[in-house]
Amino acid sequence: MPVTDPFEEHTDRYDEWFQEYEHAYRSELAALERLVGDPGRGVEIGVGTGRFAAPLGIEVGVDPSTEMLERAAERGIEVVGGVAEALPFRSGLFDTALVVTTICFVDDIAETLREARRVLAPGGRLVVGYVDRESPLGERYEAKKADNPFYRDATFVSTAELLEAMESAGFDEFESAQTVFRMPEEMTEPDRVESGRGEGSFVGLAATAR
Repeated sequence: MPVTDPFEEHTDRYDEWFQEYEHAYRSELAALERLVGDPGRGVEIGVGTGRFAAPLGIEVGVDPSTEMLERAAERGIEVVGGVAEALPFRSGLFDTALVVTTICFVDDIAETLREARRVLAPGGRLVVGYVDRESPLGERYEAKKADNPFYRDATFVSTAELLEAMESAGFDEFESAQTVFRMPEEMTEPDRVESGRGEGSFVGLAATAR
């Protein structure tokens, strides 16, 4: 079962991060915009408070946290309760599936990706945004996760691991973008967005459903 208590109890703290570290948030959003483009009929899996779905034009969001869903609904998202490993949607319903800073919280990454593939139409696009475990920020989160109510139960992944899992789930034609080359508290403006991966702490991976 997903760990929802921290997100139910600390919703304000979660949402305030995007204001406190606005430059990092804007950098992440810009990287995802490059990969999402026109989402068509889109769903965000693990929508949280809608901080990414709303500006990226994603209409539907699913999340196990009712507090998070209430915030997302206030941002105009059509919200549905559910978990990533058993999405409450029929197969082939969406053109785009977005998964941002969620992959580290799911119980089963492989099943999450298979479900994302199932709800996408053939040729649909999956976009996953995450902090690479092997990046400077990922190493910091890993080292200090016991002190953070959100990351305490997180399992951070590397880009290599995620690429392999996405391929196994039925995705190909990969594209990537990276940003957050400094620590969030050091940023006085949004960071640049570059193609590829391996340097920026935040990575966006996009792939096509086979």
